[in-house]
Amino acid sequence: MLVLNPSATAFLVDRYQQIRAHTELICRHLETEDYVVQPIADVSPPKWHLGHTTWFWETFVLVPHLPGYQIFHEDFSFVFNSYYESVGRRVLRTNRGNLSRPTVADVYRYRAYVDEHMSRFLAEADSNLIPLLDLGLNHEQQHQELLITDIKYILGHNPLFPAIEMPALSDTSPAAGKAVTVQEGVYTIGYQGNGFCFDNELGVHNVYLNETTLAGSLITNAEYMAFIEAGGYQHFRYWLSDGWAWVNVHHVQAPLYWHRVEGDWYVYTFDGLNPVEPDAPVCHVSYYEADAFARWRGQRLPTEFEWETAAVHNESLRWGQRWEWTNSAYLPYPGFTTADGAVGEYNGKFMSGQMVLRGASVATPDGHARPTYRNFFQPDKQWQFTGIRMVMG
Repeated sequence: MLVLNPSATAFLVDRYQQIRAHTELICRHLETEDYVVQPIADVSPPKWHLGHTTWFWETFVLVPHLPGYQIFHEDFSFVFNSYYESVGRRVLRTNRGNLSRPTVADVYRYRAYVDEHMSRFLAEADSNLIPLLDLGLNHEQQHQELLITDIKYILGHNPLFPAIEMPALSDTSPAAGKAVTVQEGVYTIGYQGNGFCFDNELGVHNVYLNETTLAGSLITNAEYMAFIEAGGYQHFRYWLSDGWAWVNVHHVQAPLYWHRVEGDWYVYTFDGLNPVEPDAPVCHVSYYEADAFARWRGQRLPTEFEWETAAVHNESLRWGQRWEWTNSAYLPYPGFTTADGAVGEYNGKFMSGQMVLRGASVATPDGHARPTYRNFFQPDKQWQFTGIRMVMG
């Protein structure tokens, strides 16, 4: 066992405490009733996120590595396990909204109990556990973004459209950027740094790209309104077959949270229901909508390799306000390997039926964005802060 030096230990403890505190800050203005709502299967109740991120530290760090640790409650693994088959039984994702118990107060006591033990544990942490601890911190940051998006879905589907203060969520209209051209050639893809990355970013490899120019700015609400007004949701020729079926089955007519009120478009934000801001980047669109818009414009979405190359080699590419849909299916890089144990279930088993998004969003925590980050969702999902960037020409 190699214990970290005092300065490294202090940094680790401080980072842990800051990240854990930020999770609770996101929930600071919720009412108790808000913590337990699950409108759809994709949206987990805030109380569940608070418990699941705590369960991660207890299950993967404290239980196996802190001698004599006593679990907080024997039922919490069943309640707060998400998808880890190797860990044991769990509540079905669709039933998380039925968990009136444990109470919100119980979950906050659970967090305090685990945080107390983690602070003592980190004070003498084995340096060999740094990769696991980094994974836990980044896992919690992922759930911070999910918390924001899930809270927005919960409140945005409340008929009263309640406003709520959401910390550190700036969504101002960005200045127009310059188009970025990727020259024809062979480029290296994948994470090559010395810090943390997820396993799906590994498998560094070369790809050949034709010359490609990416738009310097994301598609705005005004540009997307033009697609709507031109009958974009009524003409099948713009849509993939699955996308056209999705539009008709779910009667989709606009991005998520948009509402037509007396002929004008309004959108729900954390400030309540307000007129759509024309110059802001369009948000909460599915891959199907992004692809249909591109076809309507006679353009296309970038591949994830074009996007990464443009972001890595051109500092002028402005990104970070919206997760940007790419034309790439979520597949493993060459040489991708699945880690042993439950940690190996983190990304690899989801490499089917999903599309890659690149960049970050206004809901992404500070320090959690990098150009090699591979986000992924099914093509019909709208509830994340997703947007559109075009390949020009």
